[in-house]
Amino acid sequence: MFERDILEESVEDTIQNGEIIETYLDDKPYPSFLALKLYDKPLHVVFAKNEEQNEIIVITAYYPDSDKWSDNYTKRIKR
Repeated sequence: MFERDILEESVEDTIQNGEIIETYLDDKPYPSFLALKLYDKPLHVVFAKNEEQNEIIVITAYYPDSDKWSDNYTKRIKR
């Protein structure tokens, strides 16, 4: 995250208040989710939820490439 100039606060806010745009319920060891939040530019955060431990695990955070995502950054563009 730090290499991409993404603030920890933005990641936390995206997880708590962003829109879940993809779910990966079969991921192991925990289901994971892709969240989107719009700031100066859109931010995607992939995270997993360990419900038993009430734990959130951040997998990655990135600014999506406009060539690979729809105009609102909610759907992948298939090529």
